[in-house]
Amino acid sequence: MTGEFSADWLGLREPADADARSLELVGLLPTPTKVIRDLGCGTGSLGRWLAPRLPVPQLWILTDRDHDLLEIAADRMPDGVNVAIDERDVTALTRDDLAGADLVTCSALLDLLTAPQIDRLVEVCAQARTNALFTLSVTGVVRFTPEDPRDAEVQEAFNAHQRRDAKLGPDAPGYAAAAFEKAGARVIVRESAWRLGSQRPELTAQWLRGWVGAATDQRPDLQFDDYLAARTANLPEVSVGHQDVLAIFD
Repeated sequence: MTGEFSADWLGLREPADADARSLELVGLLPTPTKVIRDLGCGTGSLGRWLAPRLPVPQLWILTDRDHDLLEIAADRMPDGVNVAIDERDVTALTRDDLAGADLVTCSALLDLLTAPQIDRLVEVCAQARTNALFTLSVTGVVRFTPEDPRDAEVQEAFNAHQRRDAKLGPDAPGYAAAAFEKAGARVIVRESAWRLGSQRPELTAQWLRGWVGAATDQRPDLQFDDYLAARTANLPEVSVGHQDVLAIFD
């Protein structure tokens, strides 16, 4: 999706992310959870959502390869939370990097990874016995009200686009859950669908443009311009499938 990692896009989606994440899984986190490593933290929206729901004191290690986003994230974390910055590729984490960490967490990251990258991340968490909460991984299931005959065709093309370059895309949450179970973790998965529509017109229109744009990029032989024009002219109610995955090493 164009602008996927821009501060503007991340800010636009933050309220929808906050509404979608599973509070139930937060309540299942073992205690104490004091040291949290946030992978691909972006502007820190997950930290702003999760930190107030955890007991203090807390240390958040914000991890991203984008220096500008890291600075925004560190500046906007809630008062009373200690913050450290780690500028790096999150797929290069080692067991030593997780020493002392109680939780590894991320938002909207797993579907961007390949199977070997998720396998490595799971292995590192298992070696360190560090619990993981991975939120908002896309499932590829989008439901519209009202429906349009071309919804399924666009969805299929978009999901194929997400699987480019060996990325798991919509298969990621299921793959990660199975990998954590194989590694000996207790795994709980909950739905965390975005709810879009007239109540969030700017985000809905922007998401539609990105969703259809990726589908068009995948299937340039198909013509989705009329579909996009119709959908943005009369915004539908949309459920965009995501899942949250909690893995606990008892």
